[in-house]
Amino acid sequence: MAEKAQQEILDAVYKVIQERKQNASEKSYVASLYAKGLDKILGKVGEEATEVAIAGKGGKVDEVVSEVADLWFHTLVLLSYYDLPPERIYAELERRFGTSGLEEKASRTS
Repeated sequence: MAEKAQQEILDAVYKVIQERKQNASEKSYVASLYAKGLDKILGKVGEEATEVAIAGKGGKVDEVVSEVADLWFHTLVLLSYYDLPPERIYAELERRFGTSGLEEKASRTS
């Protein structure tokens, strides 16, 4: 998959999440997360991050891929909660690109 198409899938998933947020349905998992509130969404992000770490430790590549996809999905739900489009994250990553991770982190703490 081309780089542009990879970015487009995140944007497309985000758009669907936004639509489910605006037009809640009993059959929508996303709508059920919003109905339960921010703490539920944050809990899912934390749960998925833990599952990514466990999958990484287990070393099964397919599990890592599956769990990271779950984490990214729930992170998009969180972004949607705040009406933050993925472009904001792309811009932040682009801003940091080419900067030492140690330098970038130090710049945030000073």
